[in-house]
Amino acid sequence: MKKTKIIYWILTGLFAFVMAGSGIPNIMVNPMSVQGFHEMGYPTYIIPFLGWAKLLGAIAILVPGFPRLKEWAYAGLIFDLLGATYSVANSGKAIGQWAPIFIFVALGFGSYYFYHKKLKETAELTEELQMKVV
Repeated sequence: MKKTKIIYWILTGLFAFVMAGSGIPNIMVNPMSVQGFHEMGYPTYIIPFLGWAKLLGAIAILVPGFPRLKEWAYAGLIFDLLGATYSVANSGKAIGQWAPIFIFVALGFGSYYFYHKKLKETAELTEELQMKVV
């Protein structure tokens, strides 16, 4: 159980850091974000919305409890990363410019996997303790 929790928090912390780290510049509508969105043919007004969504999603996966909110946050963050990968790949950029995004996708999937593994182990431990009490 301890090993699972450690791996979960490392992956989740890194994933949240990456997503918040890309969300904050989007919220501030920095010139690099604007240029990237223009190159992909997207409107500038969507940038702060996506930034806030990433930041709130990163917070949601870090806050204990709220399992339904956490599920939605994971889904939204993964959709964001996959959409970004698809968009950058289809904008004519070289594979070396968009393939590294899959590292962040893998981080997200790893965090999600260990989140559920942690939940399962906690439920099993709780069940064992209840059996001993009865």
